[in-house]
Amino acid sequence: MRSWKRVSDLLWLPVGLVVFTPIALLIGTAILLDDGRPLFFLQPRLGLGRRRFQVIKFRTMRDGRVTRVGALLRKTGLDELPQFLNILRGEMSFVGPRPLTPEDVLRLGWTEPRHDFRWLTRPGITGLAQVRAGLGARASLAWDRLYLRRCGPLLDAGLLATTFVMNVVGKEPVKRLLLGTCRQWR
Repeated sequence: MRSWKRVSDLLWLPVGLVVFTPIALLIGTAILLDDGRPLFFLQPRLGLGRRRFQVIKFRTMRDGRVTRVGALLRKTGLDELPQFLNILRGEMSFVGPRPLTPEDVLRLGWTEPRHDFRWLTRPGITGLAQVRAGLGARASLAWDRLYLRRCGPLLDAGLLATTFVMNVVGKEPVKRLLLGTCRQWR
């Protein structure tokens, strides 16, 4: 899609690693102490050009139930930190449409050519649809379409800043603030 995105990802990756490696080490230790190995969860997803890759996340569940550490990781989105490796390998970007499982694509019915726009760029750890999540598949698709029309370094920086705040204070307080801001402008 846009060559600036890959360059931007590679420039920001060392910064992200310096900031988040100590946190990732703490998370790994917490998972080990809470309920042992494995630390990571691998899942097939569809990326650029609908190519399959394995997304890497911190494991948040055991035997079908969310673990104590997993609950905190999901609340803050920190379970996504290992995806920095997916960025390094060129499978993902920091910002873009959410990487979906092949099963999700079938369940949502996003197999038709009119949905192909989602696979014209690398999927992202965060994006408009991820920040605004919880509004349903139709809304997520609209957010992805809007992002791809308007993506640029400033929008990406804003989404990364919003995601960082979500990592610190949790997703829900930020989403409530964003929802209140949108209602205020109606």
